[in-house]
Amino acid sequence: MTMPSSIVLRLQFMGAVFAALAWLAGCTTPPTVQPQATVFYPPPPDAPRIQHLATFANARDLTSSRSGFADFVLGAEGAEHALVRPYGATLFEGKLYVADSRAPGLVVFDLVARKFAIVEGAGAGRMQRPINVTIDTDGTRYITDTARNQVLVYDRGDRFVAAFGDKGEFKPVDTLVAGDRLYVVDIEHHEVRVLDKRTGKLLFKFGKPGSTEEGALFQPTNLALAPDGDIYVVETGNFRVSRFTRDGKFVRRFGESGQAPGNFARPKGIAVDRAGRVYVSDAAFQNVQVFDDRGRVLMVFGQPANGAAGLNLPAGVAIDYDNVALFQPRAAPGFKLEYVILVVSQFGPDQVDVFGFGRMEGASYPVDDKTAAKPGG
Repeated sequence: MTMPSSIVLRLQFMGAVFAALAWLAGCTTPPTVQPQATVFYPPPPDAPRIQHLATFANARDLTSSRSGFADFVLGAEGAEHALVRPYGATLFEGKLYVADSRAPGLVVFDLVARKFAIVEGAGAGRMQRPINVTIDTDGTRYITDTARNQVLVYDRGDRFVAAFGDKGEFKPVDTLVAGDRLYVVDIEHHEVRVLDKRTGKLLFKFGKPGSTEEGALFQPTNLALAPDGDIYVVETGNFRVSRFTRDGKFVRRFGESGQAPGNFARPKGIAVDRAGRVYVSDAAFQNVQVFDDRGRVLMVFGQPANGAAGLNLPAGVAIDYDNVALFQPRAAPGFKLEYVILVVSQFGPDQVDVFGFGRMEGASYPVDDKTAAKPGG
């Protein structure tokens, strides 16, 4: 049996007010009903590219979307099992993993079994202030902890394996896995460290404090892997994104401080899709900008927090192709998802927003997918 309820979201984006959004969730299986109203980016009459699909903040979001029925099933437990101050998130094998710095731990939303759990670690593996989580193809979890100033490693069964980094060595904020390498962004020393992902041994590092020289970094915070193996680094302190080869050679950079599309005020999270589109969140603009692989802005999506919902200090961004089937039932009729986008807000009632990138049947799109959306649309 399915017990639906709706959430009305007041959305404000780039100075415009869009329609309300409601989504329905089933008790034990992915929902098959459609939202009463959908929110697309760009909005009509342009062909839609991105749809808001769902939000996750507490255990109730795994049942019937914060309804009275959820309260009946979960009782007080539903309110207690909630995100506090998340930063990064990822999807893996039907589960949403969220690094919550105030839990403190790795919060797990099992989207199939509809269960909620918090992995805190124990003993030498206890988390203190987890910020970001990366999961390798074999299920190994790499968690950056900015209180311990280490990268904590757990196996697919959430058993502690190792801690990379000695006391005072670095301040890791984000990681990414590329082959046998683990790239770690060090915000304190303004550099990226490249480790052996199994032993934690330092292989090399790149970046140096600064703003003008090629390869200079200032307050780097997040990483993403391009389809060709290049490494993107968000420089929050320099209001830009820098691109390097996998061996640390500077390629190019884009972005600067400003208010126009393509500018940044407080960039943080970053993700890259298989076509090379680059997604960058901005905690000040409360949105996500999408760029092509040359750094040209394609579109902007998301909405500032206003009332019961919206992006509020967005941080981590992640793209997932493997769990699309879990979210396709939430898409509007005829909108076929290619992948889903996670955007994590550090504050507010809706802390992990799920968007879907796709195509609407019968809609006309430009031949070049990379320019399928209008800037600011």
